[in-house]
Amino acid sequence: MDPHLLRTFVTVARLASFSAAARALGYTQSAVSQHVASLELDLGAALLSRRPVAPTAAGERLLEHAGPLLLRLEAARADVVRMAAAPAPGLTLAATPTALGPAVLAALPPNGVTVRVLAREEIPAAVATGGADLGLVAGLAAPSDPLRLPDVAPLTTHGVAEEPVGVLLPAGHPLAGRRGLRLGDLADARWLEAPDAALPLDQLRAANGGGAFRPALRYEGTDLHTLTALAAAGHGLTLLPRSAVGAVPGTVAVPLTAPRVVHRTELLHGGSPGAAAGEIVRKLVGGA
Repeated sequence: MDPHLLRTFVTVARLASFSAAARALGYTQSAVSQHVASLELDLGAALLSRRPVAPTAAGERLLEHAGPLLLRLEAARADVVRMAAAPAPGLTLAATPTALGPAVLAALPPNGVTVRVLAREEIPAAVATGGADLGLVAGLAAPSDPLRLPDVAPLTTHGVAEEPVGVLLPAGHPLAGRRGLRLGDLADARWLEAPDAALPLDQLRAANGGGAFRPALRYEGTDLHTLTALAAAGHGLTLLPRSAVGAVPGTVAVPLTAPRVVHRTELLHGGSPGAAAGEIVRKLVGGA
């Protein structure tokens, strides 16, 4: 399939409008219509209904493939450009909030670094497409097990840190005096859903082999201070690495004793990292 036609189709489907897609892509409306018609002819299937503009069943299926396909093409272009171009000054590090632990911060050079705190699912794509030189992703895993990351491009992954996790409770919570907590005993508790700041609830369900873990409040952000303030105010529990919950006012961090899981941080890069990025890789991987 011609990627230009595929990109046009995705844009029309996303905006639900041929005219809006034309403005977004810088094409005429007739060109957009021709692109979609050519793609439909190539595949032998109607992809969009016209009034209103919406994907057909075949179009919905194509959309499932289109995102990864276009991302992989963008990653390939970025990888080749990165090899051919002169190294850019400085570096950009994309990281999830809990991945920025003490060892990572100590490894950063004194200047020339841009740190971008992103949602967990955005980081592999940012590294693959050149939006970041390095990525740091954190998640819940069994000791020494790798994280499950989306396959967006050929990226090199290194495990750089593992640390225990704790349940952050308000100081007056009935369980605050416990020496340890089992995850299964907390399945019906009130939880904070903070997929881009804390360990996501779907990871807790997976670690527990299923269960409820229903959110009492959803926080859509990446600021750990806001998240821990919500926990201290009693809006729900959250699971965080030990380094992030050591001294949060108004809270108690109780170690998770079962199942045996850790907060794991992995470093991502594509190809051969430049000098500045390579030095960070050496510091973190050598100290893992």
